[in-house]
Amino acid sequence: MLRPRLIPLVLAVGIGCAIHGGAWSQSLRELYDAARVYDAAYLAAKSQAEAVTFKAAQADALNRPTVGLNLGATQFEANGPSAFVGSGGAAVVVPGSNDTKGTTNVQTSISASLPLYNPANSATIRQAQHTLEVSTADLETAEQDLIVRVAQAYFEVLAAQDSLSTAQTSKRAISEQLASAKRNFEVGTATITDTREAQARFDLAGAQELAAENDLHTRLIALEVLVGRSNVKPLPLARPVVIPALMPADVNAWVRSADSHPTIRRARLALDIARLDTERARAANGPTVDLTGQLLSSRVSGTGTTAPGSTQSANLGVILKMPLYSGGSLQSRVQETLALEERTRNDLDAAQRGVAQATRVSYFGRQSLQAQVKALEAAESSSQLALEATQLGYKVGVRVNLDVLNAQTQLFTTRRDLDRARYDVILNGLKLRQASGQLSPNDVIAADRLFRK
Repeated sequence: MLRPRLIPLVLAVGIGCAIHGGAWSQSLRELYDAARVYDAAYLAAKSQAEAVTFKAAQADALNRPTVGLNLGATQFEANGPSAFVGSGGAAVVVPGSNDTKGTTNVQTSISASLPLYNPANSATIRQAQHTLEVSTADLETAEQDLIVRVAQAYFEVLAAQDSLSTAQTSKRAISEQLASAKRNFEVGTATITDTREAQARFDLAGAQELAAENDLHTRLIALEVLVGRSNVKPLPLARPVVIPALMPADVNAWVRSADSHPTIRRARLALDIARLDTERARAANGPTVDLTGQLLSSRVSGTGTTAPGSTQSANLGVILKMPLYSGGSLQSRVQETLALEERTRNDLDAAQRGVAQATRVSYFGRQSLQAQVKALEAAESSSQLALEATQLGYKVGVRVNLDVLNAQTQLFTTRRDLDRARYDVILNGLKLRQASGQLSPNDVIAADRLFRK
């Protein structure tokens, strides 16, 4: 149980955490989920895919019946001489006497039509279905692009943090070396050259620290704009860093799996749509058959010559339409669609070659970066040993201050480059899966395991 005097402190801490909820570190998966509901480009692609579903539903209606209601009324009025029946049954017209006669005719009809045979409509429906699949591929492409953009922005922030940390660590180490050089100069065991060299390095480190701070702010702004959050702080890599090997290890396996890439699927669907466009153009030269029906009701009232009353009628029929001559436009349309079909076939070949090339480039780039990480890990170990040996040599007088500064710079730079190479390996692994069309949110979860929780 809390002591009474501790309650205000606990409440203050809780309120502070609630106000500054974004102060803790966020994982890559958490920021990706935030970007999915905020990024404008991805949301636009999602809305477009949703709109296409309604477009496909409109095409499905082409082979369904249509029903319409028609309602009309006609009023007829005329002036003429008055007439009455005289003796003997004869009509007697009274000159100079006119009556207004009116007739009202109200007609109501319900008409319906059902396509029985229309190849063009069937082709249009299949085109709409393929277009729906194209929108799915486009949405998948947008999702993969979002994953890469979030990961890249995430790693750029981490790399900027490492650069700032390196600059600050280097500045502190140079400050210590500068103080040592000043002491040695005061006791006469070192020259003024050591002090001035250390001072120059210290001033340069200060400038590098300022540049690193500005770069970090810029990278943070870019990530925050992407995910729609403030006070973003990515999780660092877990130590020791263990990056899993690339599987499968055969580049040809990656190329074969790229056949399901959204770009290739989209190009293949475009070819199918072009073929259906040719089918529609050819169907325009053929017959169409529709089933039609109508219910008609007519009601007449008034004092006109037409006898008042109501009538009802119904009809059912089949209509055959067949184009006979169109001036050559239909034949020209077929030739146009055949040429466009050939173009989409070439586009498919280009997409397959482009995806295969991008997959190979990404694969070898990923392998090269993995080798660089191993080389930098060895360089880090060697640089640490070299710095320790140089510091010992400086103490016994066989090395000068500049040697220590150079060894420190080499170690800090190697560590910075090593972390950057590790980020690049993870990012290029995602890009390889994107290039082969296999990238999915599950890969974000897998990459997230490499970071400190």
